[in-house]
Order: sequence, then C-alpha cells, then structure tokens
Amino acid sequence: MSLWTKLVNFVEGVDEETQLKDLHEEELRIASAALLINAGSIDGNFDPNEKHKVKALLQRRFDLSSDELKRLFQDASAEERDAVDLYRFTKVLCRELDQDGRKRIVEMLWEVVMADGVVDEFESNLVWRVAELIGVSTRDRVILRKMVEARLAN
Repeated sequence: MSLWTKLVNFVEGVDEETQLKDLHEEELRIASAALLINAGSIDGNFDPNEKHKVKALLQRRFDLSSDELKRLFQDASAEERDAVDLYRFTKVLCRELDQDGRKRIVEMLWEVVMADGVVDEFESNLVWRVAELIGVSTRDRVILRKMVEARLAN
C-alpha cells in the first residue's frame, strides 16, 4: 500500500490506529533510507559497495522482502533528491526512535560511508550533522565510528 493510500485511508478514518502506525513506520523507513542513500552518494560517487550496504542494512533493519526493498529504495531515492535539508528526515527519526534507535542510525551511516574503504570530509560531515540533529552525542558518534572501523578491520 502506497504512502498516499495510507494517508487517504487515515483521513477517511479507516482503522485509524493501524493506519497511523503504518504511516509512521513508512515515514521511518523512508527517512532512514533517504539518509543512508545520501551518505552513500554525498561524495559524488554512489559506489556499488555503498549501494549494496544501504540495501543490506535496510533489508535487515526493516525485515523487507526483495520487492519491498526495491520500492523503498526507489521512494527514498526520490525523497532524498527532492530534499533541501536533512531536517525533514531527522525530525521523523527523533519522533519515532529512542536513543538506542538513533545511535543505530548513526552506526548504519558509518557502515555506509566506510563501505567503499574511504571516508571523505563530506561523508564525515554528514554523519556529524545527522548525529547532532537526532541528539546523538559527539562521544557516542566517535565510539560508533570506532566500533564500525574495528568490525571492518576483522
């Protein structure tokens, strides 16, 4: 069911509680995916390793089928292209996730930017900005970076 259909059903009062939960979950998926796609492409080169990492993280995090993953990736790519800032995505993460969930997003961002073996200044700056916007401390951001680096070194 598309986001638009869910919104129409919500406005029309079709099982409001379920529709609201579905709408929030879809927003969370799109926001998360758009930020990960941004992380993979911000350096001007969406490397195949980064793209694969984004898809693997989304599939695992949201337990998606192949078709659901394909649709989410397409929808989030379009949202990311149209976005003028990060706030439209980070506000959803702040609303929908607790602190542990927000830290997991930062960890996922590090996994994406490190997937091609190079972390450039644009990528590092993006992770810093997202972490600040979703309330993940500098200390936690650095710890998460070191955790991902250690995992990749093995």
